[in-house]
Amino acid sequence: MKKIVFGITCLNLGGAERVLVDIVNELCYKYEITIFTLYGKGELIDEINKKAKIVSLYDGAVDEISFLKKKWLSIQLVNNSLRNKLYEKYIKGKYDIEIAFLEGPISWLFSCNSDARKICWIHSDIEKIFGDNTRSKMKQKLNEKIYDVYDSIVFVSKDNKDKFISRFSNNDVTKEVIYNYLNKDMVRKKAQEEIGEIDDDSISFVQVSRLVEAKAIDRLIKVHKKLIYDGYKHKIYVVGDGPLKIELDKLIEKNDVKDSFVLLGSRKNPYPYIKKGDYFILTSKYEGFGMVVQEAEMLDKYILITDMAAREAVENYDNSVVVENSEEGLYDGLKDIIINKPVVSKSYIFDNKNILENIIKVIEGDKK
Repeated sequence: MKKIVFGITCLNLGGAERVLVDIVNELCYKYEITIFTLYGKGELIDEINKKAKIVSLYDGAVDEISFLKKKWLSIQLVNNSLRNKLYEKYIKGKYDIEIAFLEGPISWLFSCNSDARKICWIHSDIEKIFGDNTRSKMKQKLNEKIYDVYDSIVFVSKDNKDKFISRFSNNDVTKEVIYNYLNKDMVRKKAQEEIGEIDDDSISFVQVSRLVEAKAIDRLIKVHKKLIYDGYKHKIYVVGDGPLKIELDKLIEKNDVKDSFVLLGSRKNPYPYIKKGDYFILTSKYEGFGMVVQEAEMLDKYILITDMAAREAVENYDNSVVVENSEEGLYDGLKDIIINKPVVSKSYIFDNKNILENIIKVIEGDKK
């Protein structure tokens, strides 16, 4: 039985993390699997099949590790000699296949030289994660070298792949697009949990996302305020947490929409909120793919998204609308739903079998 290690930053709640858990739980009957994380603990650990092992660089969760330790880890990962020492201690020689399941630090660590087959997963729009400052340019240069050493690079959307090729035009590594693998039975089962935080007194929109700049929650608050002012009654609920929480709370208060725009915070099980809301939205400026959109499809929700990579998730889903990625586009799209109250015409059939087969082909080095 081949030995595989999947590397990821941590096993906190997140899109890539959720997909990794579902993939590992399927493949642990075919391979001997270890998940290596930079940081320990995490809400998703309990959902991993006991056949899989978990190894962590730090036992503590991300928010339990001191700033100095995190800084030292960053220094080790960007320095060739120090990075190799970390790799030799935790990874080298222990596995037949090494899979960096996230761009950034874990892909740097797994890029060190060995006889193992090396695969890297890209979940983000690579053009958006780099800034223009000196540090960002240094990281981009490092990434350019690191991605050259992998045997295969997997992208979760065609858009991601195109953006990567545009950014790293000299990279000649084999590239594949494989959409996210999701456990549809688990999603539907978890969605049955009873919740009481979403009111039935007006049309409700639910978004599940981190409170970070890319998700453009500030823009959504402004659009919501304008719709309320113009007489279009509705409520918006955002499930998720993040560094912009305090800033967004202040913006909600400033716009006097505390009763109709609700930040629910992080939820280990977001599916009942998606199910109970009248409509699902994802109003990001950019996404890698937007896995949560497919989860909403599994729960038969009518969906509104902005025009970005997540459009690929609704290409074959009739119960959706893609709006211009702007305040005007959001305003018009939400207004149309509030007025016309569209309903889901038929259930969505999500076939995981083909996705899992393609993942195994990449792991084995076979052509798709």
